[in-house]
Amino acid sequence: MRTTSKYRAAQMITAIGVVSLIAACSGNGGTAGGSATSTASAGGYPDQNITFVVPFSAGGPTDTVTRMIAEPMAAKLGGKIVVQNVEGAGGTVGAGQVARAQPDGYTVLMHHIGMSTAPALYKSLGYKPLESFEMVGLVTEVPMTIVARKDFQPATLQDLVTYVKANANKVTLANAGIGAASHLCGLLFQTAAGVKLQEVPYEGTGPALTDLVGGQVDFMCDQTTNTSGQITAGEVKAYAVTTPERVKSLPDVPTTTEAGLPKLQVSVWHGLYVPVGTPKEVVQKLSEALKVALADQKVIDQMAKLGTAPVPPESATPEAHRAKLQEQLGTWAKVIADAGVKAS
Repeated sequence: MRTTSKYRAAQMITAIGVVSLIAACSGNGGTAGGSATSTASAGGYPDQNITFVVPFSAGGPTDTVTRMIAEPMAAKLGGKIVVQNVEGAGGTVGAGQVARAQPDGYTVLMHHIGMSTAPALYKSLGYKPLESFEMVGLVTEVPMTIVARKDFQPATLQDLVTYVKANANKVTLANAGIGAASHLCGLLFQTAAGVKLQEVPYEGTGPALTDLVGGQVDFMCDQTTNTSGQITAGEVKAYAVTTPERVKSLPDVPTTTEAGLPKLQVSVWHGLYVPVGTPKEVVQKLSEALKVALADQKVIDQMAKLGTAPVPPESATPEAHRAKLQEQLGTWAKVIADAGVKAS
Protein backbone atom coordinates (compact mmCIF):
# COMPACT_ATOMS: atom_id res chain seq x y z
CA MET A 1 0.00 0.00 0.00
CA ARG A 2 1.19 3.49 -0.76
CA THR A 3 2.23 5.78 2.04
CA THR A 4 -0.32 8.55 2.44
CA SER A 5 -0.08 11.93 4.11
CA LYS A 6 -3.39 12.19 5.91
CA TYR A 7 -2.89 15.67 7.17
CA ARG A 8 -1.01 17.44 4.44
CA ALA A 9 -0.58 21.06 5.41
CA ALA A 10 -0.48 22.36 1.87
CA GLN A 11 -3.93 23.03 0.47
CA MET A 12 -4.81 23.29 -3.16
CA ILE A 13 -7.31 25.73 -4.57
CA THR A 14 -8.47 23.52 -7.38
CA ALA A 15 -11.39 25.15 -9.09
CA ILE A 16 -10.93 27.12 -12.28
CA GLY A 17 -10.99 30.83 -11.60
CA VAL A 18 -11.02 30.55 -7.80
CA VAL A 19 -7.63 32.22 -7.35
CA SER A 20 -8.81 35.41 -9.01
CA LEU A 21 -12.14 35.25 -7.16
CA ILE A 22 -10.50 34.94 -3.76
CA ALA A 23 -8.21 37.83 -4.59
CA ALA A 24 -11.26 39.92 -5.47
CA CYS A 25 -13.07 38.92 -2.29
CA SER A 26 -10.13 39.37 0.06
CA GLY A 27 -8.60 42.63 -0.99
CA ASN A 28 -9.42 44.12 2.42
CA GLY A 29 -8.56 41.68 5.18
CA GLY A 30 -10.34 38.73 3.57
CA THR A 31 -13.62 40.60 3.04
CA ALA A 32 -15.99 40.89 0.14
CA GLY A 33 -16.84 44.55 -0.08
CA GLY A 34 -20.17 46.13 -0.95
CA SER A 35 -21.39 49.64 -1.42
CA ALA A 36 -20.85 52.08 1.42
CA THR A 37 -24.51 53.06 1.17
CA SER A 38 -26.60 50.62 3.17
CA THR A 39 -29.98 49.56 1.85
CA ALA A 40 -30.79 47.78 5.12
CA SER A 41 -34.28 48.25 6.51
CA ALA A 42 -34.01 45.83 9.47
CA GLY A 43 -32.86 48.18 12.22
CA GLY A 44 -29.82 49.34 10.24
CA TYR A 45 -28.68 45.79 9.41
CA PRO A 46 -25.92 45.39 8.51
CA ASP A 47 -23.87 47.98 10.33
CA GLN A 48 -20.80 45.75 10.82
CA ASN A 49 -19.02 42.93 8.99
CA ILE A 50 -20.96 39.72 8.46
CA THR A 51 -19.00 36.48 8.99
CA PHE A 52 -19.76 33.54 6.71
CA VAL A 53 -18.53 30.40 8.47
CA VAL A 54 -17.41 27.56 6.19
CA PRO A 55 -17.07 24.34 8.26
CA PHE A 56 -14.46 22.89 5.91
CA SER A 57 -10.98 23.70 4.65
CA ALA A 58 -10.07 26.69 2.51
CA GLY A 59 -9.98 25.87 -1.19
CA GLY A 60 -12.49 23.03 -0.85
CA PRO A 61 -15.83 22.87 -2.72
CA THR A 62 -17.96 24.50 -0.01
CA ASP A 63 -15.40 27.27 0.45
CA THR A 64 -15.39 27.85 -3.30
CA VAL A 65 -19.17 28.18 -3.50
CA THR A 66 -19.21 30.51 -0.48
CA ARG A 67 -16.67 32.89 -1.95
CA MET A 68 -18.56 32.95 -5.24
CA ILE A 69 -21.70 34.37 -3.65
CA ALA A 70 -20.06 36.50 -0.93
CA GLU A 71 -19.20 39.48 -3.11
CA PRO A 72 -22.60 40.02 -4.78
CA MET A 73 -24.40 39.35 -1.48
CA ALA A 74 -22.24 41.95 0.26
CA ALA A 75 -22.99 44.46 -2.48
CA LYS A 76 -26.72 43.90 -2.12
CA LEU A 77 -26.60 44.12 1.68
CA GLY A 78 -24.45 47.24 1.62
CA GLY A 79 -21.83 45.81 3.95
CA LYS A 80 -18.87 43.45 4.02
CA ILE A 81 -18.68 39.67 4.30
CA VAL A 82 -15.71 37.90 5.88
CA VAL A 83 -15.27 34.20 5.06
CA GLN A 84 -13.99 32.15 8.02
CA ASN A 85 -12.97 28.48 7.73
CA VAL A 86 -13.69 26.44 10.88
CA GLU A 87 -12.72 22.84 10.17
CA GLY A 88 -13.35 19.68 12.11
CA ALA A 89 -15.57 16.63 12.65
CA GLY A 90 -17.27 16.54 9.27
CA GLY A 91 -18.45 20.14 9.48
CA THR A 92 -19.98 19.81 12.96
CA VAL A 93 -17.44 22.09 14.68
CA GLY A 94 -18.25 25.05 12.46
CA ALA A 95 -21.99 24.33 12.56
CA GLY A 96 -21.89 24.18 16.35
CA GLN A 97 -20.05 27.50 16.51
CA VAL A 98 -22.77 29.19 14.46
CA ALA A 99 -25.56 27.53 16.46
CA ARG A 100 -24.10 29.15 19.62
CA ALA A 101 -23.54 32.56 18.04
CA GLN A 102 -25.63 35.64 18.71
CA PRO A 103 -28.84 35.45 16.62
CA ASP A 104 -28.30 38.85 15.04
CA GLY A 105 -27.52 37.98 11.41
CA TYR A 106 -23.80 38.67 11.68
CA THR A 107 -22.77 35.01 11.83
CA VAL A 108 -23.96 32.92 8.87
CA LEU A 109 -23.21 29.27 8.13
CA MET A 110 -22.69 27.81 4.67
CA HIS A 111 -23.15 24.05 4.93
CA HIS A 112 -23.74 21.23 2.52
CA ILE A 113 -25.41 17.82 2.65
CA GLY A 114 -23.48 17.16 5.87
CA MET A 115 -26.10 19.12 7.81
CA SER A 116 -28.56 16.31 7.05
CA THR A 117 -26.19 13.45 7.81
CA ALA A 118 -24.57 14.56 11.08
CA PRO A 119 -27.42 13.41 13.39
CA ALA A 120 -27.10 9.86 12.05
CA LEU A 121 -23.30 9.86 12.22
CA TYR A 122 -22.63 11.49 15.59
CA LYS A 123 -23.96 10.16 18.88
CA SER A 124 -23.97 13.60 20.47
CA LEU A 125 -24.23 16.90 18.62
CA GLY A 126 -24.20 20.34 20.16
CA TYR A 127 -27.10 21.37 17.94
CA LYS A 128 -30.20 20.07 16.16
CA PRO A 129 -30.37 20.93 12.45
CA LEU A 130 -34.08 21.78 12.36
CA GLU A 131 -34.25 23.43 15.78
CA SER A 132 -30.96 25.28 16.23
CA PHE A 133 -31.01 27.24 12.98
CA GLU A 134 -33.13 29.47 10.80
CA MET A 135 -32.77 28.55 7.13
CA VAL A 136 -31.92 31.33 4.67
CA GLY A 137 -32.12 29.45 1.36
CA LEU A 138 -30.57 26.81 -0.85
CA VAL A 139 -27.62 27.81 -3.01
CA THR A 140 -26.65 25.05 -5.43
CA GLU A 141 -26.66 21.29 -5.97
CA VAL A 142 -23.23 20.07 -7.01
CA PRO A 143 -22.73 16.78 -8.88
CA MET A 144 -20.15 14.32 -7.60
CA THR A 145 -17.47 12.67 -9.73
CA ILE A 146 -15.69 9.36 -9.32
CA VAL A 147 -12.04 10.04 -10.07
CA ALA A 148 -8.75 8.16 -9.76
CA ARG A 149 -5.03 8.77 -10.08
CA LYS A 150 -4.34 9.04 -13.78
CA ASP A 151 -2.28 5.83 -13.94
CA PHE A 152 -4.84 3.70 -12.07
CA GLN A 153 -5.41 0.47 -14.01
CA PRO A 154 -9.24 0.35 -14.47
CA ALA A 155 -10.35 2.13 -17.64
CA THR A 156 -14.13 2.37 -17.04
CA LEU A 157 -16.47 2.42 -14.07
CA GLN A 158 -17.39 -1.22 -14.63
CA ASP A 159 -13.67 -2.05 -14.78
CA LEU A 160 -13.25 -0.16 -11.51
CA VAL A 161 -15.95 -2.22 -9.79
CA THR A 162 -14.38 -5.46 -11.01
CA TYR A 163 -10.90 -4.33 -9.97
CA VAL A 164 -11.78 -3.16 -6.47
CA LYS A 165 -13.69 -6.36 -5.76
CA ALA A 166 -10.61 -8.38 -6.68
CA ASN A 167 -8.21 -6.09 -4.79
CA ALA A 168 -10.30 -4.82 -1.87
CA ASN A 169 -7.50 -5.35 0.64
CA LYS A 170 -5.06 -3.05 -1.13
CA VAL A 171 -7.14 -0.42 -2.95
CA THR A 172 -7.28 2.95 -1.16
CA LEU A 173 -10.40 5.13 -1.23
CA ALA A 174 -9.71 8.70 -0.12
CA ASN A 175 -12.21 11.05 1.49
CA ALA A 176 -12.33 14.31 3.44
CA GLY A 177 -13.27 12.65 6.73
CA ILE A 178 -16.32 11.10 8.38
CA GLY A 179 -19.48 12.88 7.30
CA ALA A 180 -17.89 14.78 4.42
CA ALA A 181 -19.64 14.61 1.06
CA SER A 182 -16.77 12.58 -0.36
CA HIS A 183 -17.16 10.08 2.49
CA LEU A 184 -20.93 9.76 1.94
CA CYS A 185 -20.51 9.29 -1.80
CA GLY A 186 -17.81 6.70 -1.09
CA LEU A 187 -20.27 4.80 1.13
CA LEU A 188 -22.82 4.77 -1.66
CA PHE A 189 -20.18 3.54 -4.12
CA GLN A 190 -19.23 0.66 -1.85
CA THR A 191 -22.89 -0.26 -1.36
CA ALA A 192 -23.65 -0.12 -5.08
CA ALA A 193 -20.51 -2.10 -5.95
CA GLY A 194 -21.01 -4.62 -3.14
CA VAL A 195 -17.53 -4.20 -1.67
CA LYS A 196 -15.87 -2.89 1.50
CA LEU A 197 -12.70 -0.89 0.91
CA GLN A 198 -9.87 0.61 2.94
CA GLU A 199 -10.77 4.28 3.40
CA VAL A 200 -8.16 6.99 3.87
CA PRO A 201 -9.58 10.08 5.63
CA TYR A 202 -8.05 13.53 5.21
CA GLU A 203 -8.72 16.90 6.79
CA GLY A 204 -10.53 18.29 3.78
CA THR A 205 -10.91 17.53 0.10
CA GLY A 206 -8.05 19.87 -0.86
CA PRO A 207 -5.31 17.69 0.63
CA ALA A 208 -7.13 14.49 -0.42
CA LEU A 209 -7.20 15.60 -4.04
CA THR A 210 -3.58 16.72 -3.81
CA ASP A 211 -2.55 13.20 -2.83
CA LEU A 212 -4.75 11.69 -5.55
CA VAL A 213 -3.06 13.84 -8.20
CA GLY A 214 0.28 12.85 -6.67
CA GLY A 215 -0.58 9.15 -6.90
CA GLN A 216 -0.55 8.56 -3.14
CA VAL A 217 -4.11 7.14 -3.09
CA ASP A 218 -6.07 5.26 -5.73
CA PHE A 219 -9.46 6.90 -6.13
CA MET A 220 -12.12 9.05 -4.50
CA CYS A 221 -15.56 10.57 -4.98
CA ASP A 222 -15.67 14.38 -4.94
CA GLN A 223 -17.67 17.36 -6.12
CA THR A 224 -17.27 18.82 -9.60
CA THR A 225 -16.38 22.15 -7.97
CA ASN A 226 -13.22 20.47 -6.73
CA THR A 227 -12.37 18.09 -9.59
CA SER A 228 -13.33 19.79 -12.87
CA GLY A 229 -9.97 21.52 -13.23
CA GLN A 230 -8.01 18.31 -12.72
CA ILE A 231 -10.29 16.34 -15.03
CA THR A 232 -10.04 18.79 -17.91
CA ALA A 233 -6.28 19.10 -17.40
CA GLY A 234 -5.86 15.32 -17.49
CA GLU A 235 -4.37 15.21 -14.01
CA VAL A 236 -6.88 12.60 -12.83
CA LYS A 237 -8.91 9.87 -14.49
CA ALA A 238 -12.69 10.44 -14.44
CA TYR A 239 -15.07 7.46 -14.43
CA ALA A 240 -18.51 9.02 -14.00
CA VAL A 241 -20.70 11.82 -12.64
CA THR A 242 -23.31 10.85 -10.06
CA THR A 243 -26.26 12.63 -11.65
CA PRO A 244 -29.03 11.50 -14.03
CA GLU A 245 -27.68 13.69 -16.83
CA ARG A 246 -24.18 14.51 -18.01
CA VAL A 247 -22.53 17.69 -16.75
CA LYS A 248 -22.21 20.31 -19.48
CA SER A 249 -18.67 21.28 -18.51
CA LEU A 250 -17.61 17.60 -18.56
CA PRO A 251 -19.42 16.31 -21.68
CA ASP A 252 -17.17 13.26 -22.14
CA VAL A 253 -17.72 11.91 -18.61
CA PRO A 254 -20.63 9.42 -18.54
CA THR A 255 -23.27 9.27 -15.82
CA THR A 256 -23.21 6.43 -13.32
CA THR A 257 -26.32 5.02 -15.01
CA GLU A 258 -24.61 5.01 -18.40
CA ALA A 259 -21.49 3.52 -16.83
CA GLY A 260 -23.29 0.64 -15.11
CA LEU A 261 -24.06 1.79 -11.53
CA PRO A 262 -27.56 3.29 -11.72
CA LYS A 263 -28.06 3.08 -7.93
CA LEU A 264 -25.16 5.46 -7.33
CA GLN A 265 -26.76 8.88 -7.65
CA VAL A 266 -26.05 11.77 -5.30
CA SER A 267 -25.63 15.54 -5.50
CA VAL A 268 -24.32 17.83 -2.81
CA TRP A 269 -26.75 20.61 -1.97
CA HIS A 270 -25.61 23.73 -0.14
CA GLY A 271 -27.58 26.18 1.98
CA LEU A 272 -27.16 29.20 4.26
CA TYR A 273 -28.13 29.12 7.96
CA VAL A 274 -28.26 31.57 10.86
CA PRO A 275 -28.80 30.84 14.58
CA VAL A 276 -32.38 30.25 15.69
CA GLY A 277 -33.97 33.43 16.97
CA THR A 278 -32.46 35.65 14.28
CA PRO A 279 -35.08 38.33 13.44
CA LYS A 280 -37.29 37.35 10.51
CA GLU A 281 -36.60 40.62 8.73
CA VAL A 282 -32.85 39.92 8.88
CA VAL A 283 -33.34 36.40 7.55
CA GLN A 284 -35.43 37.86 4.74
CA LYS A 285 -32.73 40.41 3.88
CA LEU A 286 -30.15 37.63 3.67
CA SER A 287 -32.48 35.53 1.53
CA GLU A 288 -33.11 38.41 -0.86
CA ALA A 289 -29.36 39.07 -1.11
CA LEU A 290 -28.83 35.38 -1.85
CA LYS A 291 -31.33 35.52 -4.71
CA VAL A 292 -29.49 38.52 -6.16
CA ALA A 293 -26.15 36.70 -5.93
CA LEU A 294 -27.52 33.57 -7.61
CA ALA A 295 -28.87 35.69 -10.49
CA ASP A 296 -25.49 37.41 -10.96
CA GLN A 297 -24.09 36.45 -14.37
CA LYS A 298 -20.55 36.22 -13.03
CA VAL A 299 -21.68 33.69 -10.42
CA ILE A 300 -23.66 31.73 -13.02
CA ASP A 301 -20.64 31.59 -15.34
CA GLN A 302 -18.25 30.59 -12.55
CA MET A 303 -20.54 27.82 -11.37
CA ALA A 304 -21.01 26.56 -14.93
CA LYS A 305 -17.25 26.16 -15.33
CA LEU A 306 -17.29 23.97 -12.24
CA GLY A 307 -20.15 21.75 -13.36
CA THR A 308 -22.95 23.24 -11.29
CA ALA A 309 -25.56 26.00 -11.34
CA PRO A 310 -27.49 28.20 -8.90
CA VAL A 311 -30.79 26.88 -7.64
CA PRO A 312 -33.91 28.60 -9.05
CA PRO A 313 -35.24 31.61 -7.09
CA GLU A 314 -38.06 29.60 -5.52
CA SER A 315 -35.46 27.32 -3.88
CA ALA A 316 -33.41 30.18 -2.44
CA THR A 317 -35.99 30.67 0.31
CA PRO A 318 -36.21 29.65 3.98
CA GLU A 319 -39.28 27.52 3.27
CA ALA A 320 -37.75 25.51 0.42
CA HIS A 321 -34.53 25.12 2.39
CA ARG A 322 -36.32 23.75 5.47
CA ALA A 323 -38.33 21.28 3.36
CA LYS A 324 -35.15 20.03 1.67
CA LEU A 325 -33.33 19.58 4.98
CA GLN A 326 -36.24 17.72 6.54
CA GLU A 327 -36.48 15.33 3.59
CA GLN A 328 -32.73 14.72 3.50
CA LEU A 329 -32.50 14.01 7.24
CA GLY A 330 -34.80 11.03 6.73
CA THR A 331 -33.06 9.82 3.58
CA TRP A 332 -29.56 9.81 5.02
CA ALA A 333 -30.57 8.35 8.38
CA LYS A 334 -31.51 5.14 6.56
CA VAL A 335 -28.45 5.09 4.28
CA ILE A 336 -26.04 5.57 7.19
CA ALA A 337 -27.84 3.08 9.42
CA ASP A 338 -27.71 0.48 6.65
CA ALA A 339 -23.97 1.12 6.20
CA GLY A 340 -23.37 0.77 9.94
CA VAL A 341 -21.16 3.86 10.06
CA LYS A 342 -20.64 5.99 13.15
CA ALA A 343 -18.26 8.88 13.77
CA SER A 344 -16.07 8.67 16.84
